[in-house]
Amino acid sequence: MLHFESLRHMPTVKVAMTTFPYSVDIDATLADAWAMMLEHDVRHLPVTENDALVGILTERDLRLVLHPGSAATAGTVRLACTMDPFVVDDDTPLDVVAREMADRQIGSVLIERHGKLVGILTTTDVCRLLVGLLEARFPEASDDGDEPAA
Repeated sequence: MLHFESLRHMPTVKVAMTTFPYSVDIDATLADAWAMMLEHDVRHLPVTENDALVGILTERDLRLVLHPGSAATAGTVRLACTMDPFVVDDDTPLDVVAREMADRQIGSVLIERHGKLVGILTTTDVCRLLVGLLEARFPEASDDGDEPAA
């Protein structure tokens, strides 16, 4: 657990990212990608081709193409993924990444170290970090469950 009160500088994405995310091959079927998301309870899958990171597939992407009666159900990840995803190095300051996520209105960022995928930062990860920050700053609010007066 990150101890916010001890921080002396801006943390990097490493403090909030999910390490070693599941990934899917670009030529996998959409049905297989959907099954992987359900099995691992994730909403974002980095997409690889020949072990290189090439895109991202989101639950939303899949829902757009996997509607009832769609011919796309037999398609591959290539059909639905976003190519050239937002990728940063694992030593990128967290504020830079979170601001860019907000500006681009995207739900995830892929994290690399030396050109290799090492993590993913999602809005859920950022929200968890924010909760930790708020609880560290306002411990009394989380103890009694009451919201402070505005």
